[in-house]
Amino acid sequence: MDDHGSGMFEGADPWFGPEHRMLRDQVRRFVEEEIKPRADAWEEQGFVPRDVLRRMGELGFFGIRYPAAFGGSEMDALGTVVLAEELGRSGYGGVAITVLVHTDMASVHVFNGGSEGQRARWMPGIIAGEVITAVAVTEPDAGSDVKGIRTTARRGPDGYVLDGTKLFITNGVHADLYCVAAKTGGERATSRGLTMFLVEKGTPGLSVGRTLDKHGWRSSDTAELHFDECRIPAENLLGEEGRGFYAIMRNFQNERLAIAAMALGEAQAAIELTLAWVRARRAFGATLWDKQAIRQKLATLAARIEAGRQLVYATAWRSARGADCIREVSMAKAYCGELVNEVMYACVQCHGGMGFMRGTAIERMARDARVQAIGGGATEVMLEEVAKRM
Repeated sequence: MDDHGSGMFEGADPWFGPEHRMLRDQVRRFVEEEIKPRADAWEEQGFVPRDVLRRMGELGFFGIRYPAAFGGSEMDALGTVVLAEELGRSGYGGVAITVLVHTDMASVHVFNGGSEGQRARWMPGIIAGEVITAVAVTEPDAGSDVKGIRTTARRGPDGYVLDGTKLFITNGVHADLYCVAAKTGGERATSRGLTMFLVEKGTPGLSVGRTLDKHGWRSSDTAELHFDECRIPAENLLGEEGRGFYAIMRNFQNERLAIAAMALGEAQAAIELTLAWVRARRAFGATLWDKQAIRQKLATLAARIEAGRQLVYATAWRSARGADCIREVSMAKAYCGELVNEVMYACVQCHGGMGFMRGTAIERMARDARVQAIGGGATEVMLEEVAKRM
């Protein structure tokens, strides 16, 4: 039903260049050959195997936005959108978010805030898939409200001592490197007292409290992390002390754009899956596709997906050229996060009882999509960001 980026729109698509189309073809091929045949097993085991992540690193998927000096391909926000959309189209949201947290939500803190030494030490391994990253911001009492963070970092004789708990940390169990937000100005510190730190796996005082059992994204490992007198050297300070809030806010835009694109890929895949189903499924003497109500429902959703796609593409294009896109990114995240859930609801309905059965693709995809209106900034938070700029 949709063939964006595979050559059909060569010379007509205003957003993407040849390098973006090549990337889309490569990711789509990897999804078909390496992810779809194996991902059911990953759903059962609760994580994506490290050899798969290393292979993605070898293919260049983890270095899209990073300099060639570290092994990257120096692409722009449109490259991120291509990767996120195609991973979303896989139908395995857990696989997609495992990758996107590493590429566009965690490792960016190392690159944006890291010193030359930190970049030189970590970025080659991050891009190669040898070092998997996680970002630890969310806490039991602080999600989108970053100012509510309670984890503290106090100066010690050789660096800093971290204490606190982080919750809902994607890649939290298996990550090698954590980008951790903590207050350096005491419990009552404002946003200016937030600082980012690098914490390596195995650091004494860092522990995985529990592996979290989720409604969807089953192939993504998610953890609760504890920092108990966790001592890290001074050189693990990431960026400037007291500037962590601004680092988090800066990357929220990239994160939200990636999630919007991922949601679009999921919605498109669900429509394609359902179109095939209703054309084959017969009821009351005809296929479901012969029912006007079914055709028009799917056509309406297809139109809305296309509208969202153009919003995401245009926003990525503007972002790549340095424009301030907070308003548009917030719109895209809110719109796509809600839309993918509407699409999944309708597609499950079209599948009838089969759509409610565990083991079917649409049942899994519907569960995975639910969090798209929550993670990375809930719809209500996004709409407030839009309202501030009206």
